[in-house]
Amino acid sequence: NQLTDLKELILFNDDFNTFEFVIETLIDVCGIELVQAEQITLIVHYKGKCGVKSGTFEELKPVYNEMINRKLTVSIE
Repeated sequence: NQLTDLKELILFNDDFNTFEFVIETLIDVCGIELVQAEQITLIVHYKGKCGVKSGTFEELKPVYNEMINRKLTVSIE
């Protein structure tokens, strides 16, 4: 069943990436609009984490890998 297979890519807060870098990466890697990327970055900053993208594990894996390559802390849950 497709619905039960849906996962979420979660971005976690860290102490070394700048807001600008995270926003840029969300736009670049996840195809997220600027305003939404800014909102996600603020949520991550204040709450510690935020879901950034939903999809199947197969869809999220390449995005996850690229985020890891860019030294961001992400998980697929």
